[in-house]
Amino acid sequence: MLLEIKDLNTFYEQSHILQGISLGIDTGEIGCLLGRNGVGKSTTIKSIIGLVIPQSGEVLFKSRNVAGMPPHDIAKLGVGYVPEDRRIFPTLSVRENLIMGVKPGQKNNEDGWSVEKVYKYFPGLQARDKQKGGFLSGGEQQMLTIARTLMGNPEVLLIDEPTEGLAPLIVKTVEQVIQDIHQHNIPILLVEQNMRVALRLAGRIYVMSKGKIVFHGTSRELKEAQEVREKYLEV
Repeated sequence: MLLEIKDLNTFYEQSHILQGISLGIDTGEIGCLLGRNGVGKSTTIKSIIGLVIPQSGEVLFKSRNVAGMPPHDIAKLGVGYVPEDRRIFPTLSVRENLIMGVKPGQKNNEDGWSVEKVYKYFPGLQARDKQKGGFLSGGEQQMLTIARTLMGNPEVLLIDEPTEGLAPLIVKTVEQVIQDIHQHNIPILLVEQNMRVALRLAGRIYVMSKGKIVFHGTSRELKEAQEVREKYLEV
């Protein structure tokens, strides 16, 4: 596994949020952590990237345990993180936001991401090149956040709730972007509560409920697991 979590336990004060979580994603995969609001999905991603420090367990990236390391050190190793709240710089232009994604000391190469390469994948951003981030629509801000993360040339991409709050047409665009990035040989771990999005994008799916993994399988296996869908996913 390129990225693997083993028996992860994370607390917020006295609340035991992640209760022995284990999951993984390998090269060439799109994986999805799926579940309703408040079950611990975002905490899982934050525990991987170091924004939340697990009390026990391992976060293995290329077989190295990075659990508890500072987020910037984990990012330097090659883990890219797209937060749910986007965190763009509203007073900087689109181009300036993208440049902020370049890691200190990062060397450009033919296979790496540049502003020009990003604009080929995100033509809508190119059209907004000089516009300040705060004036972009929600969908454009989501694109900008993903593109900014790519500028750091990640080896694996963690994306937290990429379709949350977006109109159906924009959701389709975001899905296409994720598929395009995957074709660029970047494995992706998504956090989603939209089962339909997960089934369309992911090959490997983990369903989460109350801090635990309650299902692990392929998209096809989840489609066939009616009891799992009814109990943990469908309203």
